Formats: sequence, structure tokens, C-alpha cells
Amino acid sequence: MLTVNSAGEIADGVIHLDSVTRLFGAFTAVNRLNLRVMPGEIVGLLGPNGAGKTTTVKMLMGMLRPTHGKIRVFGADCFADRVDVQRRVGYLPDDPAFQSHLRGIELLEFVGRIRGISTATLMHKIEELGGELGLTRDLGEYTTNYSKGMKKKLAFLMALVHDPEVLIMDEPTNGLDPVATRAFLEIVKSRAAAGTAILYSTHLLDQAEKLCDRCEIMHQGRNIAGGTVAELKRMAANAESLEDVFFEVTGKSLTD
Repeated sequence: MLTVNSAGEIADGVIHLDSVTRLFGAFTAVNRLNLRVMPGEIVGLLGPNGAGKTTTVKMLMGMLRPTHGKIRVFGADCFADRVDVQRRVGYLPDDPAFQSHLRGIELLEFVGRIRGISTATLMHKIEELGGELGLTRDLGEYTTNYSKGMKKKLAFLMALVHDPEVLIMDEPTNGLDPVATRAFLEIVKSRAAAGTAILYSTHLLDQAEKLCDRCEIMHQGRNIAGGTVAELKRMAANAESLEDVFFEVTGKSLTD
């Protein structure tokens, strides 16, 4: 579903995908995808494995060029202008990887330098956000010794230190324990309240139902349903949860 402004026109949004298709040979990974994310909005990109979520995220980050269609952040082409786009975006991949010979603090200091952040500001952000996530005491460790959850926390800190105007996250809470997940989600909500546009790609439907302002359900590369959770529930008979809607609409799409 596309966001509509007060004049009844389709709003461009901070994140703007217009009929985006991505082919890998004869395989269609993403098929005519339309999507908008507005400032201060958390939009969930939902779907099973293989639905096209990660391919969509990689196109937004300029790692892949769309085969057809337009994909933009703040009006800039995500592939042709990827350096400019990435300056304004915080990105959390599903499976972050780091140079094993570096410590967590060294990676954060490197990010601070390339982002032009003063040492004092960087240390304040590390202390604040690292403390909320329970990572501060582990930043002196080499990342080769990090668990999956610790790597996810470090990658999240790296995505946030420059106060991005956009957050793009792929399966962000995979590997996090319940305590860290709660802290993570509170940070995400506070960023949205401050005006950050957030795309939240996940297969965790109960989490998306509680967190997201709107959701787009992807299946076999297409967005087959979209809207607020309340709007989505009205699409499926007797739906009590987003999970009910998901199984209803994905089951129907198999017969299309």
C-alpha cells in the first residue's frame, strides 16, 4: 500500500521504490515492488525466506542494481549515488562480519573517523548506546571472540553513531537474547519518534505487529498486501493477529 498525502496524492517518501524488479538470470527475485517510508515511520518488510526481502535491502544499499524500476533515498539513486545515500543511512545487515584482528572499539573509532564524528561525541554515543545494549564492557575484545548477538549489537552501534536520517535493518534481532531485544526495540522506537525513517525487514510477525506503523507482506518477490496492522487484519476473515493475515494472504498467492 502506498502512502497518500492530504491532497490525495501518492507521497514520495524518504525511501521510494517504484515498480522495482530484480532478475538473476531467468529468476525473478523482486517483482514490481512499490514501497514508501516516510520520516518517523517504521515500516515492516515481512515475508518468508526467499521472499525477496534481503535482495530489496541490498538494492537500497547500492549493493545491487535494480533490473527495472526506480529505487531512491531522499531522491538520490541508490546505486548510482550510493556513496551519498550511505552517508545518510544506518545499515544493519542480517549477518554482520568484521575484521577478526580488530577490537569492537577500534571498529567504532574507524566509523567515527570516516563519518567525521569528534572523539568526544563518539565516546558519548558509545557509552550511551553501548550501555543500553549491554555491550560496553565487551568493546575491548577482538571481534573474532564475539557471539552472533554481540556482533549484531556492534553492527547496530556502528549504524547509529552518525545519527542517520534513515535506518535499514535486515532481520535485526536475530541472535539477540530477550533482554537485548527489548533494549534494541526501545532504541528503534526512540529513533522513529525523533523523525528517523526506518525499514525493518523481518520474518518475526509478532514483533512487527507490536513495532511497525505499517507492514508490507512480500511473497515470491511481490508485495501482496500492505497497510497498518488494523488495515491488514480487515483483509483476512476472522484474523486476530498479523500471523493470521500472513498465512491467509500468502496462501492465496500460491493459487494466483
